[in-house]
Amino acid sequence: MVFTAVGALALTGCGDDGGSGKGKTSGGSGSDEPSSSAVALPKLDGEKISVAAVWTGPEQANFLKVLKEFEKRTGATVTFVPAQDPIVNFLGTKIAGGQPPDVAMIPQVGAIKQAVEKKWAKPVGADAKAQLAKNYAKVWQDLGAVDGTQYGVYFKAANKSLIWYNAKAFENAGASEPKTWKDFMATAETVSASGVTPVSVGGADGWTLTDWFENVYLSQAGPEKYDQLAQHKIKWTDPSVKDALKTLAELFGKPSLIAGGADGALQTEFPASVTQTFTGGDQPKGAMVFEGDFVGVNIAQTKAKIGTDAKVFPFPAVGAESPVVTGGDAAVALKDSKGAQALLTWLASADAAKIWAEQGGFISPNKSLDPAAYPNEVQRTMAKALIAAGDAVRFDMSDQAPQSFGGTPGKGEWKTLQDFLKNPKDIAGTQAKLESDAAKAYKS
Repeated sequence: MVFTAVGALALTGCGDDGGSGKGKTSGGSGSDEPSSSAVALPKLDGEKISVAAVWTGPEQANFLKVLKEFEKRTGATVTFVPAQDPIVNFLGTKIAGGQPPDVAMIPQVGAIKQAVEKKWAKPVGADAKAQLAKNYAKVWQDLGAVDGTQYGVYFKAANKSLIWYNAKAFENAGASEPKTWKDFMATAETVSASGVTPVSVGGADGWTLTDWFENVYLSQAGPEKYDQLAQHKIKWTDPSVKDALKTLAELFGKPSLIAGGADGALQTEFPASVTQTFTGGDQPKGAMVFEGDFVGVNIAQTKAKIGTDAKVFPFPAVGAESPVVTGGDAAVALKDSKGAQALLTWLASADAAKIWAEQGGFISPNKSLDPAAYPNEVQRTMAKALIAAGDAVRFDMSDQAPQSFGGTPGKGEWKTLQDFLKNPKDIAGTQAKLESDAAKAYKS
């Protein structure tokens, strides 16, 4: 998703506590009692609610803090159900077995639509809709709606257009932050000449490669083409796709610039692509890693401090503007119960957003959240840019696609771009495979 408000974000040289949120309260208001402006929730003593999400590790732990406060305010008991991608398949298994969760956190727009088409999803109730109207730009409400009916509450958003870098590696190489793709490639060569591999790529997770493509494509082809490709109104064999793949091949075609080369990248999962950038002292495995604001969660697993050891700059402009792509996770009720609707209302509130915001590694699309809740200036800057964008955002393209094309490990766009990383010379073949898979997915 693009927000035009970003341009040249001054994201570096700031930060204070590395995003770990240590010393912060988890209750949102810092006291046992909610504030007088708190969201109104019903009493749910004895009610059991289950929530499915694909979050693991620190993300899961932080979400559990949000759920714990909901329990405290309502008297309900909430169980977290670990889910797997693709989440539609996971939910289908649960529903077929007669054990659907009350609420699912769905990370793809296309998956919300599928849940509605399968008649799994329940419309958002009046209380949650009131919170959405009060706290969210229209675009975030529209992203959670299908055919004019509201089904999703976007709780967690992401700025997926950031390059994080090891400040010491840049300093040792005499490198500076690039503004354009041409400068980015020159910076990579400068870092490489210093003896450090410049770019860490988590290619084992195909979604990271879709994000590389989307940022290049959005900046190079522009928002109008981006929308057309996202809706499959133009084909993946379009010349604009060829241009974007040629640009990506400038990096992917030079294995010496990628940590472990293409083979190493394809064996590196996303969390490791981050941690290997900020460990190893003066000789990290990679000096830069591309991904969203949520990288802060993984950096917190190292000794690096955000703003000093770990800095960040906007994805370099390939065309006239730096792109900003966003993603997000929406809460969708799968049972039409009082508890499920109360949880949606809670997740649409600024009170709930504040709890995770204080922990770091999180951006909320909730415009009523006080930016002071974020633990460092890096997070605040990224969050303010998202809110300032208003309705000008563009959502992650692969997350808008049918899940079989844009959101399934080992298939569709994920697999084809992994193959492209290994063989970036085959641009025509890559386009043909992308179009073939997309045509099947959008038709079905």
